[in-house]
Amino acid sequence: MSPINRTNRSLASAAAGVTAALTLFTATACGPDETEKPPPAPSSAAAVASPSASASKAGLPAGLPSLDDLKKWKFEDWDNWAKQHVVTPAAKGFWDLEKLLQAKPKDPVSPKQPPTDDGNDPLPSAIQAKPMTHPYAQYPVDGKVFFDIAANQHAVCSATVISDPQHPGKSNLVWTAGHCLTSGKTNQQYSNIAFVPSFNSSGAVSGGKRAKAESEYAPYGVWDATMAITSPQWSAEGGEYGSAASQYDFAILKVENQNGGGKSLEETVGGSVPVWFNAPRDQLKITAIGYPSAKPFDGMEMERCEAGKPSRLSFDKTRPPMQVIGCTMTAGSSGGGWFAVKDGKPALVSNTSIGPEDSTWLAGPYLDDVAANALSYIAKKN
Repeated sequence: MSPINRTNRSLASAAAGVTAALTLFTATACGPDETEKPPPAPSSAAAVASPSASASKAGLPAGLPSLDDLKKWKFEDWDNWAKQHVVTPAAKGFWDLEKLLQAKPKDPVSPKQPPTDDGNDPLPSAIQAKPMTHPYAQYPVDGKVFFDIAANQHAVCSATVISDPQHPGKSNLVWTAGHCLTSGKTNQQYSNIAFVPSFNSSGAVSGGKRAKAESEYAPYGVWDATMAITSPQWSAEGGEYGSAASQYDFAILKVENQNGGGKSLEETVGGSVPVWFNAPRDQLKITAIGYPSAKPFDGMEMERCEAGKPSRLSFDKTRPPMQVIGCTMTAGSSGGGWFAVKDGKPALVSNTSIGPEDSTWLAGPYLDDVAANALSYIAKKN
């Protein structure tokens, strides 16, 4: 990407409060590959047409409604939109250890079009990612999402168990990035999507070791996605490079345990984290969690960046600016949760979306009413 001017500054202070609050996860059960290539050609407008005759045809590309109209979508509008994201669960036992280890990170490369810095918001200085201590008892809500881009082409992102407003204490919902669900404007839906919470908590596959049993690397089992939703912006505009679509690069999965059983995902892992929509930026002190897979990382370890107050980045200033933090996590960390403290407890405020080639910062979408309505829809959908 073209270089972006940056001003060095320390953001490490005041992150300790977030780290301390993250230990509350277990007590809340009630609750970028860097290959340059031309961007793919967009798919036909018909594939991403507006789902409701009541929705405005102006504003976003391909006949999508304006942002103001999109924020007013009702359950029926989201339901029509969701039909474009039909998820077929993986066959039981599909994700064995060999396939999990073969999965490569699926992140958009650094932005081809340099984002703006929104005036007085310089990019933050790099903050070194730090590995979490095994076992991941304090972070059971974090894990990895695995999926297939094509036959025998396994990919991986990071993800978080979030609270379900319709089923308190019994959530089966997972938050990740939109580009971990679909390619965007080329309209390719990924398959065999599954979530592994607290992947490698025991360290059984660290340092080249090979676990002998699933319970050693997937202590809470493998959870298949049975339904998923992403933003209309990502579906219409998303692609190989960071762009204005990245400002709405999020996805929500509904999952079920491959091995059955009556317990929900939240009950199984021991907690969930609520999503904080429209969070006041000046009050946020962010800790980002993920499983970076590109060098110097290998994807086997959960890492964190205690990044402090976020800066802002925009590709399109008519949309909410992305949050940006200093962090050295690489490809594979996409979709990983960004946490801040609300009312003394951790809340998810964004997810990793893009970063530069030199892996000095990460950017994630600002979660506004569009994201809130997407969560409300999938929580209500049977």
